[in-house]
Amino acid sequence: MKIALLGYGRMGKAIESIALERGHEVVLKIDENIESYSLEEIGIDVAIDFSIPDAAFKNITTCFKAGIPVISGTTGWLEKYDEAVKICNDHKAAFIYASNFSLGVNIFFELNKKLAGMMKNLKEYGVEIEEIHHTKKLDAPSGTAISLAEQIIEVNETKKGWHLEKANDNEIPVFAKRIEDVPGTHTVSYTSRIDDIEIMHTAHSREGFAKGAVFAAEWIKGKTGVYTMKDVLSSLLE
Repeated sequence: MKIALLGYGRMGKAIESIALERGHEVVLKIDENIESYSLEEIGIDVAIDFSIPDAAFKNITTCFKAGIPVISGTTGWLEKYDEAVKICNDHKAAFIYASNFSLGVNIFFELNKKLAGMMKNLKEYGVEIEEIHHTKKLDAPSGTAISLAEQIIEVNETKKGWHLEKANDNEIPVFAKRIEDVPGTHTVSYTSRIDDIEIMHTAHSREGFAKGAVFAAEWIKGKTGVYTMKDVLSSLLE
């Protein structure tokens, strides 16, 4: 499979390593203006986007217009997500966006939804989320933490939103910490006067994120439409 890497920072390099190990070819690495390339002439099967928020929408939609499926893990641009989906469908391309491509994190997402459903009527428990990442991470809170909060809000009618650190009673407080060389740790805590319940995912390296993105790229090749990592995970766990 011929892969284009949109963004060639630390995640791009980790993805390249996994892709080469799995027998794929990286035919394009972009850290600049994507419109300066003739994408149709390169013969790209799938593009994997881990660029920066300001570049993501242009990267993704330019690929769609060239009929190239896109896997995107860039956060901070989602105000244009619906527009990107429309362009994807208009050009019969394929798309998976995920705040986190780690297979372990996507299992963690499923646990979070299950636990949120069990806890929603237990009013004596408060809920909060903490995320810890390396000091070079640009956005706070992380996209993964936001996804966790939104999953809880979806099933718990007493929660109307989330807020960074200081939250109202009807919001979920999300705490973001930046510590050198931490790939990513996420904790969901339910706390009462009697006891605490926590679920946690701790990444030991970027390999899990990179491997999940490559698995998603392998899965989406030849498909059209918009999918999620739940679709990829379901096929892997069959």
